[in-house]
Amino acid sequence: MAARLRELYTTKVAPALQKDFGYKNVMAIPKIEKVSINIGLGEATSNSKLMDGAVVELGTIAGQKPVVTRAKKSIAAFKLREGVAIGCMVTLRGDRMYEFLDRLMNIALPRVRDFRGVNPKSFDGRGNYTLGVKDQLIFPEIDYNKIEKTKGMNICITTTAGTDAEGLALLKYMGMPFRN
Repeated sequence: MAARLRELYTTKVAPALQKDFGYKNVMAIPKIEKVSINIGLGEATSNSKLMDGAVVELGTIAGQKPVVTRAKKSIAAFKLREGVAIGCMVTLRGDRMYEFLDRLMNIALPRVRDFRGVNPKSFDGRGNYTLGVKDQLIFPEIDYNKIEKTKGMNICITTTAGTDAEGLALLKYMGMPFRN
């Protein structure tokens, strides 16, 4: 069974974008390429047990095993040595990406306290969107009792759109709750 958002893209979003921006070629219509989720843990230098929890939680949220990221340089001011684990990340493509975006837009984001929509100004100039989440508990897969510390994460949605206007239109049609 194909992901719900992929079907929405092919049936409704792509034709609407083609009409709005006047694309002649079907391949020129912007689409979502990948979603990268990153958890940076600076405190992992002093408490290595935090890293294990972050890897398990990110794996549960994404449905895919995350990669542990390591420090490239030693920085004495941050008590950081080269090669020490300081975060974890996962890149989602295909059906897993669409499933994650569906859960993010329809379940997780509305669970944020005082949620009025995500900022439409968080585009990078090339149609890619990044948002930060302060708490991993907004995802229903995470068990509240097994958390020792709340961790935030960066979610980067990479699109094939050339401009921010095209990226904004794509994500709006996909159902991303932007604030007015």
